[in-house]
Amino acid sequence: MRGNRQRGLGMLYGYAGKILHVDLTTHQIAVEEPSEEFYRTYVGGSALGLYYLFKHTPAGADPLGPENTLTLALSGVTGAAIAGQSRCTAVAKSPLTGGAGDSQAGGFWPAELKFAGFDAVVIRGASPEPVYLWIHQGEAELRLAAHLWGKRTRRVDRMLQEELDDTRVQIAQIGPAGEKQVRFAAIMNMANRAHGRTGMGAVMGSKNLKAIVVRGGKKKLDLADPEGLRAIMQASLVGVREDEDIVGLAQYGTIDILESQSAVGGLPTRNWTSGAMPEARAAAISGPRLFDEFLRGAAEGTQMKTGRDTCFSCAIRCKRVVESEWEGRPIDPASGGPEYETTSVFGSYCDIDDLGAVSYANQLCNEYGVDTIAAGATMAFAIECFERGVITAKDTGGIELAWGDAPAMIRMLEATLEREGFGDVLAEGSARAAASIGNGAGAYAMTVKGTELPAHMPHVKRSLALVYAVNPFGADHQSSEHDPGYEPETIETSPDKYGRRMASLGLTEPQDPMVLNRQKVEFALRTQYAYSAMDTVNVCQFVYGPAWELMGMEELAGVVTAVTGVQTTVDGLQEIGARRLNMLRAFNAREGLTRESDTLPRRLFDEPLQGGMSDGVSIDEAELAAALDEYHRMAGWDLDTGSPTRETLEGLGLAWIADEIGV
Repeated sequence: MRGNRQRGLGMLYGYAGKILHVDLTTHQIAVEEPSEEFYRTYVGGSALGLYYLFKHTPAGADPLGPENTLTLALSGVTGAAIAGQSRCTAVAKSPLTGGAGDSQAGGFWPAELKFAGFDAVVIRGASPEPVYLWIHQGEAELRLAAHLWGKRTRRVDRMLQEELDDTRVQIAQIGPAGEKQVRFAAIMNMANRAHGRTGMGAVMGSKNLKAIVVRGGKKKLDLADPEGLRAIMQASLVGVREDEDIVGLAQYGTIDILESQSAVGGLPTRNWTSGAMPEARAAAISGPRLFDEFLRGAAEGTQMKTGRDTCFSCAIRCKRVVESEWEGRPIDPASGGPEYETTSVFGSYCDIDDLGAVSYANQLCNEYGVDTIAAGATMAFAIECFERGVITAKDTGGIELAWGDAPAMIRMLEATLEREGFGDVLAEGSARAAASIGNGAGAYAMTVKGTELPAHMPHVKRSLALVYAVNPFGADHQSSEHDPGYEPETIETSPDKYGRRMASLGLTEPQDPMVLNRQKVEFALRTQYAYSAMDTVNVCQFVYGPAWELMGMEELAGVVTAVTGVQTTVDGLQEIGARRLNMLRAFNAREGLTRESDTLPRRLFDEPLQGGMSDGVSIDEAELAAALDEYHRMAGWDLDTGSPTRETLEGLGLAWIADEIGV
């Protein structure tokens, strides 16, 4: 059955059909109504944002200057009544990498922007004074925000709800860290959903834009095939109740994997010198302990009712809600709770097993608005520098940093978020901080292209060594599928799920996690296209994906078809993903990033891990170099420069970008 009304000529179902353009320098606001062909080509999310980044940001622009273009983009499926669609992608030139910056967040803000009448907001220039953008039912205006400047996220939420006399407004904002242009600052919504990676909050702060507040009208999209979408939704509910992966995610959140990661030697510990914590210490910061003792309602035994939160129209409810205290300081449920990455970086990276301190660090990051991965990894970098005598108490303002010392770590984190004392150095991120410190500090900065390593170790998942190296915005654990999803035992044990999904991507030769051969390179690239498509269609990677998720790429193709009316296949999604990945890479080429940046920290090659199941393991540099050559050939990138070739770009309908970068 078709939708309940015909769309206007040249417009797809699902889309609002309007993009809001805001010039903060002049305070001018305009509305663009793109063609159907535009939406078919760029779809939404990351690729749509990259289009405007190319068009409006000149080569060599300062990421923290007014010429940088910041886009927050949805897609056609955003706001549909199915799990995993309320996502937004923020795109700008990254102040961490100098290349393309790209970051996703969920919550209710994305769907509300669609209901307010827009598919994206494109922000240029810089306001001479703090402002916020108020979007409501197809209208938009800039309002003064000096009274909000300097306030933390939870307080700003309350202030804006009172000011607008509406508790249902959704607010995407920067905290004080974004105002101070901490380079790993995030854009936050609900005070706990973060566009965390690549420093998008610093870009927004450089523009004097405090918040984007949205309020929509009707909460229902016009769909091409409502009954088809309903059928997919109903089928997925079986997985919510019965799928072991999804049930575990719902109950414990992503932190559920921490103990198993440590058991196999894949939990970064002491700034990547080890892959494991002792069993009891890992248990102290685990998902079950968070569930039993820290989730809201734990004392009354009502965790499943009050300790979980969700995004618009999602049945999984995987977000943690913590209510506790640490050293007399309350941990507010409004700040959410730590995920696996957050727990790892403030926990095992720093050799800390105090879950209260980890939860409090998470709250600080959400209140100030920063990426927890970069913040925690930078703390670990600083601790190791102190332990090795690279910096001293004279440098740190008297803070005696040490492995396992949670109070000292928290004090240094607070100084970093405020840009006070030595924290001003660390607020630049560990790569820039290392360059500023000198004295060999670079050896302890675990970054790729200036982006801190996330908590999944390529030592035990070999394709991640390749993906971390080639990913355009630095090491990222959500840019491809991980090796265990393609190992023979997994495929044999679950052929109807893992086997079928991998086969749909053309992957039929499962490999051991510890190899990095031609088949594994193909696995890395094809699943990278899949994840790239998800970041363009703008869906949650815990709901859709090529392996363990609630639904696979076939179901995602069905969702796109049912919502927009565009007949979509898995191969079509792969092309969407390839287009976005090549746009990212081409923008980097325009900004001077070459294949030379496709590498890993020397520690991963030169220093075998110590302790646990991965004791003595390091990354084989020659093996990675061979995999890089194979990857570039498969991707259609120049082996010398790492740039997409003209043939590759033209094949994806991007000849104009080939002209732009001169290939």
